[in-house]
Formats: sequence, structure tokens, C-alpha cells
Amino acid sequence: MKEHGMYFGKKEFYQIIRNLGGTWNDSKERPILCLIKSLEHDNLYWAIPVGNYEHRDEKAKSRIQKYMNYDKKDIRSCFYHIGNTNEKSIFFISDVVPFTDKYIDREYLNKTKKIHIIKNKTLLSELEYKLKRILAFEKTKPNYFRQHITDTKNYLISELKTNPSKEAL
Repeated sequence: MKEHGMYFGKKEFYQIIRNLGGTWNDSKERPILCLIKSLEHDNLYWAIPVGNYEHRDEKAKSRIQKYMNYDKKDIRSCFYHIGNTNEKSIFFISDVVPFTDKYIDREYLNKTKKIHIIKNKTLLSELEYKLKRILAFEKTKPNYFRQHITDTKNYLISELKTNPSKEAL
């Protein structure tokens, strides 16, 4: 897995979230951006779901803007970000999940048929800032977010420790 690369996750990964008591009810197949490597394990990454901004109706766009316009001190200002991948995109930062190579279904390909890697330093900086705030908040309130970030992270770390050779593939 490459930092700043975009992938599609396997359905079994999202089922793990549900099995752990979290909610993952997204019916769309969304790419995820593997933004940063976790400090807790070399093979664990923090991934953010990404959606097409233009697929949203005006009510949804207004809701996203409302969250993004909260005061910077308010954690809700970190829930979303709008930026460009190969199109105008929404980054669902509060839906962050820990992720490993084992659960990659396939790469999200750009127009040249290569994995899409985000290179815009300004965008990456903003996403990392918001992600780190979400993760810090999660540390103080484990499983606060609907996808049960802490339980999923602990599950994946346990899996990595139990089957380290599978992650090296």
C-alpha cells in the first residue's frame, strides 16, 4: 500500500466493522485514500473514503459546507474536506478507518491506468491536519464515531500480530 494512494476495499473489511458493532451502511463502492501510516504498526494505515462532489444534491452540498464552516476549534469542522483528485471530491474524514494491505480489493486507477496518487501538498496537508484532529478526538472518546475506529484498529493490529507473514505479500 502506498501513502496517498487510492484503493477500493474488500467487502469483508466493511463487514468486520459491522461485526465489531460499528456502522458501515454505505451502499456505494467508494475509493479510499490511504493517507498516512499509523504509528502503532508499520502495516496499518489510516484511510479516508472519497466521493464525487458533483453526485451530491444541493441539500447534501449545503450540509457539507455547514460542517466545513464551523469554527476551526470545533471538531465538526474536520468531518469533511472538498478537494480535487481526478475530479472535485469530498473526503469523508470523520469516516476514517484503519486499513491494511489484506483488505485491498484493487487500486483506484487514474486516466493513465496507474494507481491514483494524490500529490497536491496543500490538499494533503489539510487532510492530514483534519485526520490527526479526528484521531486525537477518538483517542479521548474511543469508538465515538459510527465506524468504531478504536475497535477496528485493535482488531487489525491483533490480526497483523497473529499473521504477520500474510501482510508481507
